[in-house]
Amino acid sequence: MYHLAQINVAQLRYAMEAPEMADFVGALANINALAERSPGFVWRYTDEGGGDATGSRLDGRDDLLVNMSTWEDVPSLRHFVYKTAHAAVMARRAKWFPAFAGAHVALWWVPAGKRPMLADAAAALARLDAAGPTPAAFTFDTAFDPSGALLVLPPIVKDCA
Repeated sequence: MYHLAQINVAQLRYAMEAPEMADFVGALANINALAERSPGFVWRYTDEGGGDATGSRLDGRDDLLVNMSTWEDVPSLRHFVYKTAHAAVMARRAKWFPAFAGAHVALWWVPAGKRPMLADAAAALARLDAAGPTPAAFTFDTAFDPSGALLVLPPIVKDCA
């Protein structure tokens, strides 16, 4: 049995403590709690500070915010991302995060119960940048099942439920 791991990174426009980030920071606890209540949610990475991962950085980059979690399957994660209050917050992401050069979201399968490490996530992003979507690292637009078969998913209709 496998779980879907996901990493997404965002380059910070401002320091997390900056007044410009207040709306984003203020929404974090509610969105994280929503994720944890969502069908298919398994686990969410948190840093040593506890409730979120805002203190963690990928590859030593102080300007990258990290979010990593595992889910039972692709449809569960897609629903959370595009059909919940998460979508409304992310619709404003340009206010907090400039456009990112390279892969900023990667999905991959891990054995059920395995908690991916930040190094695993960095490797998934690098694989996606190097080869595009493959069974080893993919996106919502080109997703694979745990056996490596291409998933045929309905188009993503972005809205907020």
